[in-house]
Amino acid sequence: MSSSVGLSVKEAAAVDRRRLLRFFRIYGQPRRSDFSSIMIMQTALQTPLTDLAHVIQLAVAPVFLLTGVGSVLSVLTNRVGRIVDRTRLLEGRLSAGESESSASAGIRCELALLSRRIRVINWAISLCSLCALLICTVIVSLFVGTLVGLDFHIFIATSFIIAMIALILALLFFLREIYLATASLRDKPQTVRRK
Repeated sequence: MSSSVGLSVKEAAAVDRRRLLRFFRIYGQPRRSDFSSIMIMQTALQTPLTDLAHVIQLAVAPVFLLTGVGSVLSVLTNRVGRIVDRTRLLEGRLSAGESESSASAGIRCELALLSRRIRVINWAISLCSLCALLICTVIVSLFVGTLVGLDFHIFIATSFIIAMIALILALLFFLREIYLATASLRDKPQTVRRK
């Protein structure tokens, strides 16, 4: 079977006409009501280049999604950096030996909260990373399925669904971490008022 890659438009049209005539010799003339033969005819006329172009079109949406997930990961890692910096500052104050036991207790309480926040944000980062890996798997599966000629549609759909579930859970963990951060700010004025 000759390939129409690298041919002029007229030559490619001639190749397509020959394929169509060969299709009609093998399968006969399609009836208007026979949709399956029309689909077979369209499949017979597809070239590897059109298949690849179609896969590239399908892969654009997951690539944009991957960009968004990367942005979320960037935000999450920035928050981890701030939490780690604050933890180091408080541990430095604690190890410097602040004499007041009330200040020491406040520092320990804030360190416990920072520890909870970092656990929650680590879950969010792990789930976002899983989402990104699954999206990359979807993109690779699209191309491999086309090039090898295998049908990966169930695997692709399952991977994409799991990726979306992981992203949803990551965003929920992110919201939980934001709630913990703002809750600590809401609680500080109450402890100051009690004194």
